Amino acid sequence: MQKTRLDTSRIRAARRAIDPVFLDTPLYRCEALEPGLGCTVSIKLETANPVRSFKARGTEVIASLLADHGPQAVVCASAGNLGQALAWSGRGRGLDVTVVASRFATRAKLDRIRALGAGLELVDGDHELARERAAAIARYDGIRLVEDSLDIQTCEGAATIGLELVDTVPSFDTVLIALGGGALATGVGHVLKALAPEVEVICVQPLGAPAMTHSWRQRRVVTTELTDTIADGVAGRCPIPAVLDDLLLVADNAVLVREASIIAGMRMLLDHAGLVVEPSAALGIAAILEDRDRFAGRHVVTIVCGSNVDVDDYRRWVGAAPLRRS
Repeated sequence: MQKTRLDTSRIRAARRAIDPVFLDTPLYRCEALEPGLGCTVSIKLETANPVRSFKARGTEVIASLLADHGPQAVVCASAGNLGQALAWSGRGRGLDVTVVASRFATRAKLDRIRALGAGLELVDGDHELARERAAAIARYDGIRLVEDSLDIQTCEGAATIGLELVDTVPSFDTVLIALGGGALATGVGHVLKALAPEVEVICVQPLGAPAMTHSWRQRRVVTTELTDTIADGVAGRCPIPAVLDDLLLVADNAVLVREASIIAGMRMLLDHAGLVVEPSAALGIAAILEDRDRFAGRHVVTIVCGSNVDVDDYRRWVGAAPLRRS
């Protein structure tokens, strides 16, 4: 039987390296969402932490390993959330952190990276150009490149979410996971297939950024020329082969959703769960909205993975009308 790059014993050990503020995040059934979705829905809330996303689970593991060898410099490319997480984890361990991002990235994310003390270099292009620039800096300066999803620690840090799901929710049968570079999906998927193989793992990606989904469906790396989605956190064009290999072993399905459904999901999370989330975090709800019959009668867990969103963008997408009363 084929195996992923991940190791369940290392994932358990990873919990000891992660600041407890990022662990054991809220997990609860959200009954208010259920009439509109037609299924039982539980939320795993990965936004209730200092960087408002799941990414620090991985950067905590990386920073802990680097700090064991003394002060070091690191660089990463980020759409925003990884950069914040690495800046936070590095600051507490004496690491010199540089983040490369697109100058078109969400302003709130870029501002927070600066506030956390990391150096920030902006490129005139998308996330793939930022990845190229970060790799070049690592080569020229001889420093550690942290590459999301390729660095196994980013996957195994995210996988600790899977441990918490398996340990605390006995009755769910489906997990919906936002799919971008693949760290979250391969990490959580690995744990579920190892410890709860009966659970269906469904990855969700926007129609406007479908590279990893097309790659999963065709079982080979498929790149795209452009992305066109508000879900910047999952807007990659060039899947990493090793990550795709892992995803093929742990994902039961990968689906694409429309922008309108993502916005509707964001609005439902605001109206019925009181959550302001970034578009990537609403992908699971969007998947249910687009195929209610598929999920009818199921107990679905959706991982709400981030809430770093520009306020003006959010108001434009979701609207500023008062919450509806049930």
